[in-house]
Amino acid sequence: MVRYTGNKNRIARRFGVNIFGRARNPLLHKPNPPGVHGARRRKKSDFGLQLEEKQKLKAVYGMLTEKQLIRTYKEAERRQGNTAHNLAEMLECRLESVVYRLKFGSTIFAAQQLVAHGHILVNGKKVDRRSFVVRPGMVISIKEGSRKVKSIQESLDIPTRTVPEYLSLDRDQFSGQLLALPLPEQMPWPIEINLPEICDFLAHSH
Repeated sequence: MVRYTGNKNRIARRFGVNIFGRARNPLLHKPNPPGVHGARRRKKSDFGLQLEEKQKLKAVYGMLTEKQLIRTYKEAERRQGNTAHNLAEMLECRLESVVYRLKFGSTIFAAQQLVAHGHILVNGKKVDRRSFVVRPGMVISIKEGSRKVKSIQESLDIPTRTVPEYLSLDRDQFSGQLLALPLPEQMPWPIEINLPEICDFLAHSH
């Protein structure tokens, strides 16, 4: 299991948005991009723009590794339908993403920890694999012995976060369900992401 341990505030400042939804907004004190005195944003080449879109997608889903993204992209390409939509759907249906969307974790990184440490049940059985694919109808819940964990309760009570329409949450039971496969326009990304550009980039670089 790969866990990102780099400077998350630096990533947020690079994109100019609180991309991980952290309680302490990293942009409040340092709104400029990282670098000497907050380097000016220069105009990027087409390659640079595509690369940045890819980096944004990786960041939104908890700093995915290049290997994880390429593997998911190749699977999305093999499936029927629109590759860009398939890619977004597959990333959004990862167990760590669903746990985050259900507000069990205050950030995607907190959600990753909950899964990895065995706090999450899928249809009543423990699943500690972050990349596990959640399918419509599956019930995701917090293990009974973990329901008093303060960070989980505090996260569920964050008033500024809402659960997307493709999920249902039963706050009292610490459980939720994937109602339907999500569409890209329903996904509450904190920043605009150009999926076709990312797919074009990946198609020509691997």
